[in-house]
Amino acid sequence: MMNSSPRTSMIATPLQAGALIIGAVFLLVGVLGFIPGVTANFDAITFAGHESGAMLLGVFQVSVLHNLVHLLFGVAGVVMARAITPAKLFLIGGGAVYLLLWIYGLLIDHTSDANFIPVNDADNWLHLGLGLGMIALGFLLPARRRVTSKKTS
Repeated sequence: MMNSSPRTSMIATPLQAGALIIGAVFLLVGVLGFIPGVTANFDAITFAGHESGAMLLGVFQVSVLHNLVHLLFGVAGVVMARAITPAKLFLIGGGAVYLLLWIYGLLIDHTSDANFIPVNDADNWLHLGLGLGMIALGFLLPARRRVTSKKTS
């Protein structure tokens, strides 16, 4: 006997999937920041501050605090991806946070105590791209699944 009732899918909406993927990437980056070799000069990592000599992928200045922020942001993304409204908030609000971080990175002296995260020029441009990209995803990704009907015989 064939079941003709519609099947419900566990596939998330594109909006939720976007938040989940971004969150997972942040988790990955946070973990990679603690792996010597992936993070150059790992022996020069500090908890915070511009003195940290650790460079994720040899390009992005990181510290323990910077890596922890990535991990927390990742957890937030994964958790918030479970529902539509929080997923949208994560993408748009998180994107806004990254745009503010980009502006902050442009305004501070990178050799001063104000650079406590720390950030460098590569981080700044990445933050701009992340901010714009996350906001765009938050506004452009559909918050509903595309429904397709299948004929059953």
